[in-house]
Amino acid sequence: MVRALLTIDLDAVAANWRALDRSSGPGCETAAVVKADAYGLGAAPVARALVSAGARTLFVAQAMEGVALREALGPGVAILVFEGHMEGQADAIGGAGLIPTLNSPEQWRRHREALPGAPFAVQLDTGMNRLGVEPREWAMLREPVLQAGPALVMSHLACADEPWHAANAAQLAAFRSMTEGMAVRRSLSATGGTLLGPAYHFDMTRPGVGLYGGLPFTDALPVVSLDVPTIQVRDVAAGEGVGYAHAWRAARPSRVATVSAGYADGLIRAMGGLATVWAEGVPCPVVGRVSMDLLTVDVTDLPDTPAAFEVLGPHQGVDALADAAGTIGYEILTALGARYARRHVGAATLGRMEPGRRSA
Repeated sequence: MVRALLTIDLDAVAANWRALDRSSGPGCETAAVVKADAYGLGAAPVARALVSAGARTLFVAQAMEGVALREALGPGVAILVFEGHMEGQADAIGGAGLIPTLNSPEQWRRHREALPGAPFAVQLDTGMNRLGVEPREWAMLREPVLQAGPALVMSHLACADEPWHAANAAQLAAFRSMTEGMAVRRSLSATGGTLLGPAYHFDMTRPGVGLYGGLPFTDALPVVSLDVPTIQVRDVAAGEGVGYAHAWRAARPSRVATVSAGYADGLIRAMGGLATVWAEGVPCPVVGRVSMDLLTVDVTDLPDTPAAFEVLGPHQGVDALADAAGTIGYEILTALGARYARRHVGAATLGRMEPGRRSA
């Protein structure tokens, strides 16, 4: 191997969607979030795998992502845009048949003026204070919005990855209050909310990180593996330092491998001296600082130096690596760099394009 290799298992993505679909229960559609290039794993191939598995609604963050996804998938799949209808986006939204989730009275007016009669969704702020129409605004907009027939009314949970958090029940109550008596499809939950149970499911769930093997979906199949090649190995005498600032010094005569990946490739600098990589099932500590293009690994106890190290894979998932960096699996996934050779594997790569039925 001459380049680091990032492998994405599309069958695992599809299996994770099916598992979350089963958790959502009958009568509730399971959508899929493929924003940020499917969390860095390739929006087009991932979306094809999800559509083949049965997903018929996809969410992106920005209109430009939706346009690219429409070009890759063609018609027949609903694509919703979380950021809503921004200034100057009417041609992109209308041309690609996107559905903006309107977040403010301003966006409501913009969409109605620029694309009258075009589909839309609405996001309500139930307590996250990030995106969405606030309760006082909703009191004024509710009747004209409902008369126009939104495709979906949704909100987003701030603390769903902490099932015990009081904010979950408070937001659920707020969402019910703001949508009481509406004959419109509703959605509150991403991955974490899906796992909170049926009270949070409404008409649609929209898992994201759980599709890609991340917490809080503890039963998810691993999706990503990352193997990084060794450039060279050197002997380091006891007391000698390695890397910038000599942040690690050898306590004994050591052998240190220099590995071809660094923070420019998404291996965050903060994990230096805390992370572990694997060589044929044997854990090997990352020593010294992570630099832009390189890691250094203590291989003193290995009989032979491997041609490559497993950074992500069967022995270590994205959340374990994130713990070493003091961050979350989302950041690890979305930061995985463009320099990796990327390989999508699995029967799902040959999946059909048109939306299928819900899984059983």
